[in-house]
Amino acid sequence: MSAGATTFADIISVDWSLELGVIGGVVQGINDIDQCIAIILTTPPGSDPLRPTFGADLWRYIDNPISVAIPSIVREVSAAIVTWEPRVALQSVSVTPASDGSSQSEAHLNVSIAWQLKLAGQASSPRVTVVVLSGGV
Repeated sequence: MSAGATTFADIISVDWSLELGVIGGVVQGINDIDQCIAIILTTPPGSDPLRPTFGADLWRYIDNPISVAIPSIVREVSAAIVTWEPRVALQSVSVTPASDGSSQSEAHLNVSIAWQLKLAGQASSPRVTVVVLSGGV
């Protein structure tokens, strides 16, 4: 086992999963939900053979005109979160064009998802997850 790796004794949350990109890492609680939302939105439907409808079909809107892409992405994100992440109540989805300034041929869309935990009888603070979609023009 690598130094600093998480063991089962270190996991204190019911909601946890392996941390993407970190060998031996674990995300728990709210961070697990953040990671799950990012996974849902970056997984094209059909790429998970055991759940062929899992994911969000955002990629087909990347090179569309902004006036078509933004409402389509908002609709797709909303449907995917409501379908695949039952632990949250979706509050809003916003999509904003952004550019890193390095090249006009490299465009990005920032997708911000505002949500709250669905806890029985408890109020939770609003949380925002941001996913960046990239595409060439």
